[in-house]
Amino acid sequence: MFKFETLDVWKEAVKFVSEIYGLIKKFPNWETFNLTSQLTRAAVSISLNIAEGSGRKSKKDFQRFVQVSLGSLNEVVTCLYIARDQKYIDPKDFDEAYGRCERISKMLYGFINYLER
Repeated sequence: MFKFETLDVWKEAVKFVSEIYGLIKKFPNWETFNLTSQLTRAAVSISLNIAEGSGRKSKKDFQRFVQVSLGSLNEVVTCLYIARDQKYIDPKDFDEAYGRCERISKMLYGFINYLER
């Protein structure tokens, strides 16, 4: 087992990717290489950076990768706003995804604080 596989924040981020893939099915086909691509890449990047950072030698390096994950999460939130405003997703779907983003954000900030100690 890899170290990152034990982290709740990584598990939550991986589950979130599946939710995002479910959400983008509602987007128009012509968005495939634009917002859809950006949203999925940002969502995937959250868990990938946690995994990559876990293999670093120092907590400081790991912390930097978790901060990058937080940046990717912020990209996801922005994409969700754009998708909602373009009527690709309804307000209920937006609220659910946004709520998941808030949860992951709290977990990431908590993990960053843990790594600082």
